Amino acid sequence: MIKAIQTVAFVVAVMGVSGAIDHLFVQPFLSQVLNFFNRFVIPGIPFLEGYELYANLFIAALAVTILIVSDRLDPNRSDK
Repeated sequence: MIKAIQTVAFVVAVMGVSGAIDHLFVQPFLSQVLNFFNRFVIPGIPFLEGYELYANLFIAALAVTILIVSDRLDPNRSDK
């Protein structure tokens, strides 16, 4: 279960960074997949209008935080 959470968190972190890059520049690599939040979710939330870059960076930071916490909670971790 921890590996699944880590995988999803990693993908969401990459999506957040990719969305920030897409907001500043044009992101040509896997743009329909990696920029899903930036192009479909964030524009549908009215209070994020004008704060798209910050929303993408927040998504990336939240995903990295989940990665760190899930790594700390992993029972198979070898450096305990």
